[in-house]
Amino acid sequence: MVERSLQASPAGIQAAKAALISLGLNQQKLATRLGVTRQPISKFFNEKSVDRNIFVQICETLKLDWQEITEQPQTNTASDQETDIDALVQAVREQIKPLIKGRCGTMRVLDMTQPIALTGEQGIYTNVNILEKITGRRRLGLEELLQGCDLEEFDRFGLSRVTEKRVPGLEAVKRYSKLMVLGKPGAGKTTFLKYLAMQCIEGNFQADRIPVFITLKSFAEDEDRPNLLTCLARFMTGVYSKTNNYLSQKIDTESLQSIIQQGKLLILLDGLDEVREEDTNRVLRQIRDFSEQWTENQFVMTCRIAAKEYTFEKFIEVEVADFDDEQIRTFVGNWLKCREPGNAEKLTEKLITKLEAHKPIKELATNPLLLTLLCLEFEELLEFPTNRAELYDRGLGVLLSKWDSSRRIERDQVYKRLSLKRKEDLLSQVALTTFKQKDYFFKQRSVEDYIADYIRNLPDAQTDPEALLLDSEAVLKSIESQHGLLIERARGIYSFSHLTFQEYFVAREIVTNSAFEMLVNHLNEKRWREVLLLSVGMLRNADDLLKLIKQAIDQGVAVNKEFQKLLAWAYQKSIHIKTEYKPAAIRASYLNFSGMSFASYIRTTNNSIRIITAELSILIDCRIKNNINSLNYIGGELELDNLIGFMVDNPLDASSCRSFVSTIQKLFSENCQFKQAIQNLEIELHNQTQKEIGDWELCDQYDWRQKLRKVGIKYRDIGHEWEFSDEQQKLFKQYVDANKLLVECLNCDCYVSREVRQEIEDTLLLPIVEIEKYKAAKAAQ
Repeated sequence: MVERSLQASPAGIQAAKAALISLGLNQQKLATRLGVTRQPISKFFNEKSVDRNIFVQICETLKLDWQEITEQPQTNTASDQETDIDALVQAVREQIKPLIKGRCGTMRVLDMTQPIALTGEQGIYTNVNILEKITGRRRLGLEELLQGCDLEEFDRFGLSRVTEKRVPGLEAVKRYSKLMVLGKPGAGKTTFLKYLAMQCIEGNFQADRIPVFITLKSFAEDEDRPNLLTCLARFMTGVYSKTNNYLSQKIDTESLQSIIQQGKLLILLDGLDEVREEDTNRVLRQIRDFSEQWTENQFVMTCRIAAKEYTFEKFIEVEVADFDDEQIRTFVGNWLKCREPGNAEKLTEKLITKLEAHKPIKELATNPLLLTLLCLEFEELLEFPTNRAELYDRGLGVLLSKWDSSRRIERDQVYKRLSLKRKEDLLSQVALTTFKQKDYFFKQRSVEDYIADYIRNLPDAQTDPEALLLDSEAVLKSIESQHGLLIERARGIYSFSHLTFQEYFVAREIVTNSAFEMLVNHLNEKRWREVLLLSVGMLRNADDLLKLIKQAIDQGVAVNKEFQKLLAWAYQKSIHIKTEYKPAAIRASYLNFSGMSFASYIRTTNNSIRIITAELSILIDCRIKNNINSLNYIGGELELDNLIGFMVDNPLDASSCRSFVSTIQKLFSENCQFKQAIQNLEIELHNQTQKEIGDWELCDQYDWRQKLRKVGIKYRDIGHEWEFSDEQQKLFKQYVDANKLLVECLNCDCYVSREVRQEIEDTLLLPIVEIEKYKAAKAAQ
């Protein structure tokens, strides 16, 4: 029989200590390198028996011959005791395996119709990362948190950037024998503990220990009020004593004591924050006393951030990090592999693409619980809801009430008599106040003042300023711990957990108070874009808001003569184009051509006028032609004008010019003066020798393009050089951006009357004089 445990001799211990020093290691670093806990390393250096495999690994790492330093036992008593305990541990592990798999092998949350496997080939589990420095305890100022965030260009993800080093969750457990895992609601704390239990029972992690998974809420509310030792004994004996007489006899008090003394337990304590107030002190005392007495065992405990100020001196506190892009992709892939195994890869790419296209939605995906909600939403229609306000409302419903109520958790009633609606009203007021001030991060005292301003007007509210301040502080902590909607980003500095939720609550406050003028005043600010879209989606009828936006857009350029001249040109060009596309889409395409003439402006902006107007062209007609990529190349006269406009504003080589000129002639087959002029320009190109072509491209190309411009203006009214100032160019971009936003509002799942929708679409991108004619004609009908 192969010996299960080995023990180093006194001389071997001395040699091992010397080797440890020479390699620059200590016992903790040696344990980390081997991927084991400190406990077997400590036993090795204290001349105690350890598992044979670990013993050999220690010796190999220290570059020692394990056979030379092994203590030759004089008797088999100690070895037999070790073997007995190891055998007992393995037997217990086998017996509780069904229990562990039943409790920890699956997950089922929200509206899932059936549980999903946690591990294995069809497992949903995604490895978590740990922050060893708690985010809310960083000593950072507002300026440091905002560093790298451009509030004008509005870098959404810059506002929630966490630069702390991430450590794989399993690595953190290997590194520390007592671990307190903190995290926001839905961050995956319970799932992580279940994963540890499954890895242990399956022999992939700490195979020499017995995993014990205890839900602290159930432990605290047990009517017998057992201590933790009794709870452990019940876990290990009550399950299998009826089916195995040998174990029933072996797991007596003495044997259980030996298992605990030898550090053979992986004790997983879930949900300290879920313990009722009246049970808290008793449970805390139980955990503290047990963990300090039986130090050789491994302890991992979970708790929500900011739930209470618990202090466990011997526990290392870490925080579950938000999902990054790689974890989001892994989770989605695992999810769809479980739900749609035959089509998982294709659907994963589709869902990830949808997330990338909707940055506000993607923000929510960093939270595992909300990512689960997104997967459930995507499953049914393979698309996210067009009305994003409804999606966010469901996400908030999960965090504000559904997540706790589904697990029958009763939180402290710090909210006094605040109903769900009142909580939402409070958060809406805080959101609007901070958002208007561009305060994405705000000091704790400031947000407490905002909360106090709200709750002082409620029935039976405290009137004493000091008591009111205490109440507002308690409410803030409750919002953070219970719902995770306001979180501490650094010491004394808070923000909404997701900018998306702040925008949602801002929109909710605006819609509740019909503060539409506020939205219109911020129409050209990029950071208000999502708020406007959400507001439109929330309204029972969006007619008034959309008409107000349209009026503001048109009035903003009404007095600019040059701009009105440009719009009139685009209108006149569009009325001669016969096509199935909407007139406004054609007008947008001609504005796109004009944008090519603003060369200096295009070179200085990442979101050029051409790109915006091309997008606008497609948006206007997206409900008719979902499959088109661009309206600039639909054939006929529109394509002809686009080619001319492109050529006169872009330096091209001779070969490209010849190709474009040939295409122009094909598009315009009619024999006329325009075609003759184009042919003359083509002859100029063909008359160049190979040697002259290089000189032509360097020196004469500009003159040739100017000739083409004159031909285009004379015969096609295309190719004008619009002499707009920098200020006018900026106005043009704002005008097109605002119209693009208006069209997005029309295309989202909002309720707008047929008459208002038609009027907006008919008058998009029209000069003021034509808009007035349109309205006069409507009034006369």
